[in-house]
Formats: sequence, structure tokens, C-alpha cells
Amino acid sequence: MSSQAVEDDALVKATRATEALYLVRDTYFPPNPDDKIAKLNAESDLALSLLDSIPPEQRKLPAQRAKYEYLRGKILDVLPDYRKEAEDHLSKAVKLNPSLADAWLCLGNCIWKKGDLYSAKNCFTLALSKGPNKQILCQLSMLERKMAQGTDNQAELVDESIQHAKEAITLDVKDGNSWYNLGNACLTSFFVTGAWDHARLLKSLKAYQNAEKDERMKSNPDLYFNSATVNKYLENYERALTGFEAAALKDPGLSAMEEVQKIVNLLDKLDNLLRGHARSKRLASLASSLAAVNCMLP
Repeated sequence: MSSQAVEDDALVKATRATEALYLVRDTYFPPNPDDKIAKLNAESDLALSLLDSIPPEQRKLPAQRAKYEYLRGKILDVLPDYRKEAEDHLSKAVKLNPSLADAWLCLGNCIWKKGDLYSAKNCFTLALSKGPNKQILCQLSMLERKMAQGTDNQAELVDESIQHAKEAITLDVKDGNSWYNLGNACLTSFFVTGAWDHARLLKSLKAYQNAEKDERMKSNPDLYFNSATVNKYLENYERALTGFEAAALKDPGLSAMEEVQKIVNLLDKLDNLLRGHARSKRLASLASSLAAVNCMLP
């Protein structure tokens, strides 16, 4: 096998290992969160060892080096906390090859973690300048909702988020993640505009229902949790209970079972009130009947 073939093989293996690493991040939700961190660390070490198996002399050209730095930065950034080492590698990647859109995306995500939202948005914007990309549009939409928090123009920023979410869908109408992101944007819009407009909730629910059609989204506990939240506000309590229970099964770390208990308590109170109301009506009817009887007595 030629040195070029060895290099390509190692790069392919490292790329696949990185994809597998992020699949673990997005789909593995054990009861103990520490187990997930341990698994991510183990998968990261494997991906880094595969990446480092490429001899140094075979990653000297700018394009080769850029891909190496990009993958290394992406692997290091898989954990929830910000890592400067990851940012450094990703920054090198985009300097070596400014056309690497996913490197810009990863750099934006990394910078977001340290709280520099405007720089993160700049990265996403630069990534989009390389061409339309549904994943980048979804991240930009999420970031805009984050940037809206605590500002005077919350509704305006959330509207921008909705617009970018819709743009992502136009690129792939069957992509569940894009629909999920639109559902989140519409749900946020419901809250920032006063939590009274049920039309926004219905738009959110429709988006979540479209997201559920994508088999890949069945491993996303937040989809079920958020959809259940919408159903709760729409007073579709049976659907809300089903959704929260599904979310709890997929990720025990969510507060889904607490939401289930809140709904159960609410329904119990409503049942007691209805029983009390029915009892009052029966008593009033009985009293009326007794009064009528009394009037007829001599």
C-alpha cells in the first residue's frame, strides 16, 4: 500500500471515529451522567490515536494540515465545557483553509461555550458565506435565541431565529433536526410574546410532529420533552403525559418525571373540584326538593 493510501486510510478512520464520537454525544443518555463523560473520553482517545497515526510528514501541506487541525479541534470540543486547546486547533484549521465550513461551525460552537456569543455568530455567518448549510443555519437559529435572552428586542431576535430555522428546512424538508429547531424557535416565540398566542404553540407542535417523522430523531429526548411541554400548555394532558414519560425513558437526567407528577397533581385537583361541584349541585337540588316538600306540608 502506498504512503498516500495509508494516509487516506488513517484520515478516513479518524473521520469516522469523530462521527461516532458525536453520535455518542447526541444519543447516549445513561442514568449516571458521569458514565457518558467517561464514554466520551474513551471515544475521544481512540479518535485522537487514529488521527495521530498519520505521519507528520504526510500532514505538512496546508490542506492536509487544515483537515488534521479541524478534526483534532472537533474531537477535543466534544465535552460540554469550553477547552482553549480545541479553539486553538479549530482557529488554525480555518486560517489554513478558510473554505472548511464545518471547521467554522465547530469553532463557533466552541467559542459559544465560553460565552462570546457575538464571535460565535460571526463564525456561523462566515461558515454560511461558503454556501447554504442546514446544520449551520440551525446553530445560528439556536444562537439567536440565546442572544435574545434578557434583551429589549427579544421578539425581533427570535423572529430572526425562526427565519433561519425555516431556511434550514427549505434545504432539506425531511430533516428532523431542522423541524425540531423550528419547533423550539416557535415555542420560544410563544413565551417571549407573553405566552398567550396559541397559534404559536400550534406551529411549534406541527414542527415537532414533522421532526418525529425522521427516524434519527427518535433518540432525541428533548424533542419528546419539548413536544410534551407544548401539549401541556394546549391542555392536551394525555399527550403531554405520554411525551414526558418517553423523554424520561430516553434521558433520566431530564426533569420529565417531575412534569408528569405536576400534571397528575393538577388532574387530581381538577377531578376533586368537579366532584365537589357535582356534589354541590346535588345538594342544591336536594335542598330545592326539600323546600318544595316543606311548602306542600300543612
